[in-house]
Amino acid sequence: MSPTPATTVVIYSGGMDSYTVLHRALREGLKVHALSFDYGQRHARELEVARQVCQELKIPHQVVDITAIHGLIDNSALTNAARAMPDGDYAEDNLSATVVPNRNMVLLSLAIAKAVNIGASRVDYGAHGGDHVLYPDCRPEFVHKMNDVAAIANFSPVAIHAPYLNASKSDILADGLAMGLDYRHTWTCYEGRPLACGRCGSCRERLAAFAAQGVTDPLAYAAVAEDAQPAVGATQDV
Repeated sequence: MSPTPATTVVIYSGGMDSYTVLHRALREGLKVHALSFDYGQRHARELEVARQVCQELKIPHQVVDITAIHGLIDNSALTNAARAMPDGDYAEDNLSATVVPNRNMVLLSLAIAKAVNIGASRVDYGAHGGDHVLYPDCRPEFVHKMNDVAAIANFSPVAIHAPYLNASKSDILADGLAMGLDYRHTWTCYEGRPLACGRCGSCRERLAAFAAQGVTDPLAYAAVAEDAQPAVGATQDV
């Protein structure tokens, strides 16, 4: 009889980082339970993409409705459609409006509970180096301390695994391309329109990653700022 594979809970937003983390865990041979959250974010495009991917992969996927907390975290451009969405690259002076208070602590706490409940020993999430400038709950110190807490918060210790904690968006993309991943099955834009906007910080960071890898982003964009365009000669499709 073959041994039962180890189990992990992957916090899966439907974006390119968590998409890569999800497939990385599958490549490790782990039994993956994908966990997505509806916390009243500006749109549900990522959640729709996440559902489709998990259906195709035939892996367990749960979308958790935590919209009851929306009134606690509604002072962010990501949770309040009345607030203008800032454009431009990630920087504290122009994108602090996109910070959702305590988001990753809330999501990790719930994912840890799920892990304990199903006997999983790990929770995976896609914090990465490009988020450090703006999001405190993606920084190494936060992840390390949450990992310490996860080890003692329950009778069954859970490890928090953030494989790209010190990697760039371009590094994540390179890893995914090496795995043969198709990033048309992701959604990154802060807006939920038919086409990605191409101007918000999230779009710009994504486009810069594709340009750095010399490949064309398979998503369609409504507009792309000139300084976020792929490098000349970057004609390989993904």
